[in-house]
Amino acid sequence: MSAPAPRIALIHALAHSVAPINEVLQREWPQARRMNLLDDSLSADLAASPQGLNDTMTQRFVALSDYAVGTGAQAILFTCSAFGPCIEAVKARHAALPVLKPNEAMIDEALAQAAGRPIGLLASFGPTLQSMPPEFPAGAPLHLGLAEGAMDALNRGDTQGHDALVVAAAQTLAAQGCAVIALAQFSLARAADAVAAATGLPVLTTPGSAVRRLRQLLKA
Repeated sequence: MSAPAPRIALIHALAHSVAPINEVLQREWPQARRMNLLDDSLSADLAASPQGLNDTMTQRFVALSDYAVGTGAQAILFTCSAFGPCIEAVKARHAALPVLKPNEAMIDEALAQAAGRPIGLLASFGPTLQSMPPEFPAGAPLHLGLAEGAMDALNRGDTQGHDALVVAAAQTLAAQGCAVIALAQFSLARAADAVAAATGLPVLTTPGSAVRRLRQLLKA
């Protein structure tokens, strides 16, 4: 008898992150049982907070993870890139389970593909470009790009405008000599094909890399 499909908790701080990871899981791992937990006030509160990440925010992440584990989740994937320290606290609390930051698998793939050459890290949510670079090894050659206005466009439902702004930011990174483009948020995955076509570079997405890593971990 084959083992039952794993139950994976997907914890979101942006509503736009829900569809990209569910689409990748449906396409590449439809057997996985998904549960989606969304608190979109997390990203709004972080953007408005002069203190940035704090103990209160960490406790909110711990509470969400405790609930997920209580439902029988065998792995947790967070899908917003701006909350690294909060996710580290969850990792420590639930050390027996695979707990993934949204970007850690993509970081490993980007480093391997770039092979010492510059990596273009592209975001549309400003705090991501503050929290995510320290997750790379010290000295990793990073070029940061912010697709200004892209998140606002997506919030308005202007998907074409969003993608155009992401592509323009990616072209700037390509012109700086980047060898690979890493899209730093789940909400950016929708523009991956357009970015690849416009830059001619390998493009990595957080949901794609995360699903590959989860399958590897849960099989082990």
